Amino acid sequence: MAATQTTNSEFPYSLTISLPLPSNRLASSALRALEVDAELSPLVRRDFTLKSPSSQNQADGDKAKTVLETTYRATTNRMLRVAVNGFMESLGVVLGVMEELDVDVLEEESKE
Repeated sequence: MAATQTTNSEFPYSLTISLPLPSNRLASSALRALEVDAELSPLVRRDFTLKSPSSQNQADGDKAKTVLETTYRATTNRMLRVAVNGFMESLGVVLGVMEELDVDVLEEESKE
């Protein structure tokens, strides 16, 4: 518990981004694609998790985990903003590739 409090005081600025995706496979793919790029600054920390939407039953296991949650913590507001801007650019590339190349996404669009 003390380590968490120390970490929070070292990185007082935080932001959590929750991105719902159509399936666990896409959420997992996005997580794996985004986590390979480490944060360049020691003044920023980033964590990824996959979660189930609040309306889903938790008994469904990993298949229900379709929300990619990214939490940023930083020492200053400016460092948080810079890190999140870079993340959003990378996220745009990952989602664009999914839209262009993923068969399931294309099938989902044609149903609408």
